[in-house]
Amino acid sequence: QTPLKKTNALIAQMGITFLNAYVPSALCCPSRASILTGKYPHNHHVVNNTLEGNCSSKSWQKIQEPYTFPALLKTMCGYQTFFAGKYLNEYGAEDAGGVGHVPPGWSFWYALEKNSKYYNYTLSVNGKARRHGENYSVDYLTDVLANMSLDFLEYKSNFEPFFMMISTPAPHSPWIAAPQYKKSFQNVSAPRNSNFNIHGKNKHWLIRQAKTPMTNSSIQFLDDAYRKRWQTLLSVDDLIEKLVKKLEFHGELDNTYIFYTSDNGFHTGQFSLPIDKRQLYEFDIKVPLLVRGPGIKPNQTNKMLVANIDLGPTILDIAGYDLNKTQMDGMSLLPLLRGDKNVTWRSDFLVEYQGEGYNGSDPTCPGLGPGVTHCFPDCVCEDSYNNTYACVRTLSTSWDLQYCEFDDREVFVEVYNLTADPHQINNIAKTIDQEILEKMNYRLMMLQSCSGATCRTPGVFDPGYRFDPRLMFSNHGVRARRFSAQSL
Repeated sequence: QTPLKKTNALIAQMGITFLNAYVPSALCCPSRASILTGKYPHNHHVVNNTLEGNCSSKSWQKIQEPYTFPALLKTMCGYQTFFAGKYLNEYGAEDAGGVGHVPPGWSFWYALEKNSKYYNYTLSVNGKARRHGENYSVDYLTDVLANMSLDFLEYKSNFEPFFMMISTPAPHSPWIAAPQYKKSFQNVSAPRNSNFNIHGKNKHWLIRQAKTPMTNSSIQFLDDAYRKRWQTLLSVDDLIEKLVKKLEFHGELDNTYIFYTSDNGFHTGQFSLPIDKRQLYEFDIKVPLLVRGPGIKPNQTNKMLVANIDLGPTILDIAGYDLNKTQMDGMSLLPLLRGDKNVTWRSDFLVEYQGEGYNGSDPTCPGLGPGVTHCFPDCVCEDSYNNTYACVRTLSTSWDLQYCEFDDREVFVEVYNLTADPHQINNIAKTIDQEILEKMNYRLMMLQSCSGATCRTPGVFDPGYRFDPRLMFSNHGVRARRFSAQSL
């Protein structure tokens, strides 16, 4: 059962499904910034969903926006570009130019002011505010985005290539389904994997503090959320069907690449965390990535390790732009899409997150002390200022590992062998071979200070990797260098 039956039939079965697609940061704004810039968060400096965290700030607009891949597509490759939907969480904030600010690179701009909504929102229509109310037939955002996209395909110029980015907030909260879908999936509940509703022992303190077992009300809440998320995706499925049909009607389907992905995963009850993202585990950092288009054979899967920083380089590569002229950290997926043999590919990439938290303690949960945020009624908090970590996620022919370090008082380390433990229940940091730990620590330090081509150097488990133990510092030195690279 899936809410995306048509999407599967029209994109996955007609093209390629990447089985190991990830985001370097499991949170909307940093992740979207990575898609647009092709860069890791430590290079685009968007660390969370706030203006202070550089989300759609004046500094982002000045330093990063002119070099996003859509800006290059429009100015350097002559594309007409279309954006509709959620851009960055703080887009439209008064302190950052309001909805009058249209980022460079977009010929047609229909962007949602601020964060996800389905009704009662404001769109920036090429820089002019347009208010929407709560009448389903004219205001339901997923359908509004579909109609704007179809209009663009109908009236665009046929003399220039085109690029569209349709960014539906669904399935983000507040999870309001279209009226015809409100009764769907009545029997669906969140998956009960082996890490569902268990205590996150040997994990960092934020996970350890979750109440296990969860209260009945929390379980009901997360099951309900899961079902409502699926309901909202039925409208996304309709949108994709309409777009594909429109492209087919205009005779453009066979020469158009279509990418389907998300900006982060989401947990529902794993390690007794009711609902959210922001954590380092597979359920938060792994996303779908489906692609169809010219030269892509149908019904394929690919196991290579790919990330959302690869989307920009891939699209520029398709457009014929020289990637050496960019500062992007990602790699073009085009050789994988075409099924080229003998492609040298990465064996690891970086995951990094800078926790958010308030200075004061949460009045409902004073026992947890200051610095926590996103707390549930039963005092399970989903984030905190020292939920700040960096990981190397490794996938090679012989290894499937994740190594993470926390920037907290414990300098906590988590290591998982996903071959033996796909649900990341057992932290093997204390039992894994010390030499592997040192290599992973060194690799993490390299990735955290990487930029552009240095982000694509061979990982520890690549045949081309050379490890020089003389480069190891005392642990203290490593961390001092590491965290200075992280601060803005």
